Amino acid sequence: MFSYCTDPSTLEGLSWLSCYLTTGKHMAFYQSFGIVLVLLAITAPVALMFGFAGATAARSRIWPISLLGKSYTAIVRGVPDIAFFMFFVIALDQGFEYLRHKVKCSDWSEPVRQGNDFVVCAQAKLPLSTSPQWVHETYGFALAVLTFAIVFGAFAANVLFGAMKAVPRAQLETAEAYGMSTRQTFWRILVPQMWVFALPGLSNLWMILIKATPLLFLLGVEDIVYWARELGATKAAKFTDYPHGNWNAYYFGGLLVFYLMLTSISERVYKRLSTRLSHGQATAAGEAQRKAAT
Repeated sequence: MFSYCTDPSTLEGLSWLSCYLTTGKHMAFYQSFGIVLVLLAITAPVALMFGFAGATAARSRIWPISLLGKSYTAIVRGVPDIAFFMFFVIALDQGFEYLRHKVKCSDWSEPVRQGNDFVVCAQAKLPLSTSPQWVHETYGFALAVLTFAIVFGAFAANVLFGAMKAVPRAQLETAEAYGMSTRQTFWRILVPQMWVFALPGLSNLWMILIKATPLLFLLGVEDIVYWARELGATKAAKFTDYPHGNWNAYYFGGLLVFYLMLTSISERVYKRLSTRLSHGQATAAGEAQRKAAT
């Protein structure tokens, strides 16, 4: 990046460090922090939508829909995350390619399953081999987001289902007595009041989601853990212009600071949300606010 970085062998001290920290790999390392933040920003609302759909289905009076919602919650929560991540991404990718294969290569005569190999026509590959690199990276990231959302959506569904049951029945009965329909009672009474009960569980789930972001490495995404391992490992002069010893402690120490800052900010946001949602509610926090006001 700097003009004096053309010959690293002549550098020392801060000049060497400034050139070392601005190499292409370090730029990718800095960008990976943004990847983690984008993953969290996209996955959290998508997982919440999955969770809301699962919780709503679980409390449905229609038995097949209720069974579907409860099965989704139980199955995904019962499978270890690492096993689900490593299996589901492959299955999802192959499922997309199989559907494209059926549409684009209907005249294909060979079996798709050939022993341990999964073989589809070139036109059905996702992404295409001729696609630019950013398409491959975006596709892998999208699969990662979907996988995270499905996994954490199941946990969110369990939290929201419990929060819906925690809303006092008297509130719903009063709404029904005023002539509200089942749908009106659900959206105007149940949903607004359930968030105060769901917030503690959702905040814990958010913290777990933050801690789970290093699993991106298992999904083929070059995240901060990947680059920390890559850059922190011992580099010999024979293979690099910037040789150094094992610096894993420095790089992973930086990750520690990053995650602690992220969780600290999350805790502050949670406290503000909790205060706002508890206002006027028939809960211990709401009662404390009323007493403080008087």
